[in-house]
Amino acid sequence: MSKTYEPKVKQLELLMVKEEGRHVPAKRVDIVSLRLVKESSLLYKDRAIRSPEDGYNLFKQFLGELDREYFVVMCLDVKNQPTAINICHIGSLNASIVHPREVMKTAILSNSASILVAHNHPSGQPEPSPEDIDVTKRLAEAGKIMGIELIDHLIIGEDRFISLKEKGFML
Repeated sequence: MSKTYEPKVKQLELLMVKEEGRHVPAKRVDIVSLRLVKESSLLYKDRAIRSPEDGYNLFKQFLGELDREYFVVMCLDVKNQPTAINICHIGSLNASIVHPREVMKTAILSNSASILVAHNHPSGQPEPSPEDIDVTKRLAEAGKIMGIELIDHLIIGEDRFISLKEKGFML
């Protein structure tokens, strides 16, 4: 009996660490890898984003008609060619909680030089809210720190859009 019991005790001791005078189980740390998974694709005939209208046309093609707020990130290469589009957050009828880390996650994994973000207003009126302006400033600041430029934030309404860059909300 002692032959089979002894090795199990020693194995348990290896998995325990002393913390504040008591033995506690060791912390398991996961070994992970990160990758983007392509779910689908769409064709973009203009190849590069040269204006807010170009971004609007591609986002509109991607989003279609929606009944709640979608916050979307478009990743761009050094030639402003879109490389990836990601739905970062789906909100409610009139709100979407967006955090810079979630926006930048896709940009980092896509090796983006810059990003263009957009969200829709299901009401059809694209006028920016104070929260829209605040999140834009936070994203621009995070992008500067990370070396990923936020080139614009578009708010998409029913048949029109507003560029926060053109409106002077981005420096």
